Amino acid sequence: MASSSRSETPEDTSFSTMDEKDPTLIGVHCQYEYCNQLDFLPFRCESCRGTFCLDHRTETSHHCSKPGEWAARRRLANQSKRSLGEGKMMADVEKPCASPTCKTTIGTSLSTGVHCSICNRDYCLKHRLGEDHDCRNLVPIGARVGRFNEQQTSAKLAFGKLRAWGAAQKAKVASTRVLPEPKPSSAAARLVAVNQLKKTAKGDAKVPPEKRVYINVDAEAATTTSKFPTGAFFYSKDWVMGRVLDAAAKALQVENVNNQGMDEKDKLRIFHVEAGRLLEFNEKVGDALVSGNRIVLLRGVGPAVPDLIQA
Repeated sequence: MASSSRSETPEDTSFSTMDEKDPTLIGVHCQYEYCNQLDFLPFRCESCRGTFCLDHRTETSHHCSKPGEWAARRRLANQSKRSLGEGKMMADVEKPCASPTCKTTIGTSLSTGVHCSICNRDYCLKHRLGEDHDCRNLVPIGARVGRFNEQQTSAKLAFGKLRAWGAAQKAKVASTRVLPEPKPSSAAARLVAVNQLKKTAKGDAKVPPEKRVYINVDAEAATTTSKFPTGAFFYSKDWVMGRVLDAAAKALQVENVNNQGMDEKDKLRIFHVEAGRLLEFNEKVGDALVSGNRIVLLRGVGPAVPDLIQA
């Protein structure tokens, strides 16, 4: 017990051991009036600076004349230290997520904060995206309300012009291009067609059978010199449409300059016949297509913008 007690440090206790390596130290009598024991390894009280034996080393055991002085000095020393948040940005300090429905504390080692530069607020990882915290309807912190309303009006006007342009592009495509129409059929007929498609479809053999989506692919006349070259292929449902376009263009020997930064009129796009819309490059096959669908490679039809073109 004595050896474990003597290993305690002054930072954790109100007493400290005296220099045990001093060759002139021949022992000191305990200064507690009822003890006076000779101790060769004495302790010094950090409050009253007296010397005591092992049994009377604490303030309580020797009835210290200045109780708590050591604790007061330590408290003042801790208060003089720089705080953990001093000199840090607001996003680095612990604070609640700015979303009114969220109770997550951000700025900790387990939950970092993400600053939204649009609404000038800090959010947790779950609400970091604009659509997750309704950013478009929030007035940015520090912004003037009148000026913010003017920006919203300008954005709505620009959005309206973009929708009008998309409608014009869709009408132009419908009037100048002849696209294959989806053939209505019963569920049994579609099942037979898919089974027949599986027998002739080609694709990457590394794609697992359970992830394959079997598709009919056509190249529209304006896309290539051949007239509606077609093929049956299968793709992984985890692929994005951009990868499908590259694979289909290579298989049908259609020139693909999408990755060369050319004008939009020279780029290829994918038209989904059953859905009647252009597909985005980042859409996944499993989300946009099912086995038996038909897609067409078109050139120069502009961006997909499916949310701007109304049917």
